[in-house]
Amino acid sequence: MRMICMTLLLTFVSAPVFAQDIQLPEPQKTGGKPLFDAISERETNRNISPEALDLQTISDVMWAAYGFNREDKRVIPTANNKQELMVYAVLEEGVYFYDAKDNKLILKAKGDHRVASAGQDFANTAPLNIVYVVDYAKGTDAFQSGIACGAAAQNVYLACASKGLGCVIRTTIDRDEMSKILNLEEKQEVVAGQTVGKIAP
Repeated sequence: MRMICMTLLLTFVSAPVFAQDIQLPEPQKTGGKPLFDAISERETNRNISPEALDLQTISDVMWAAYGFNREDKRVIPTANNKQELMVYAVLEEGVYFYDAKDNKLILKAKGDHRVASAGQDFANTAPLNIVYVVDYAKGTDAFQSGIACGAAAQNVYLACASKGLGCVIRTTIDRDEMSKILNLEEKQEVVAGQTVGKIAP
């Protein structure tokens, strides 16, 4: 009996822990540094630690990128409210679609796909790589979607400046591989990535 129990215990301990959807805590929509302080301190910093971010920080950053601040309006402008962006969080344990309405990360692909979302060594081990996708089926064009993506990325920069985090917007991303991982449709296109994490000592 003891041997059977030990075998079952070892099987349980060694079994892989599968990723699943993540319910994020409510984002903190007030407080932080004053706006002009955050603008003054906004910078690109590639000295990012691989240390994991807590869910509150991830929630705050994702909301800053593409959350809702009104019933059907985002924290960034989109032409005619097309809301053509799709925003994904690439974590060590999986790739997730950011469902802003339910404040939830929806699992799209299990496993560590950070290299495909990175293209630079510091981003390969970063705790969070954000991937911005444009859905051209919503009637947008590259000019309009470029403004939306830029606004989202700048919001993330300012949120990171407020929280003392490192942040980098990148075009170094394996678009073809990420498209496969995300199972994108024909008119959906990966346009940029953004790396977030604690600043390494």
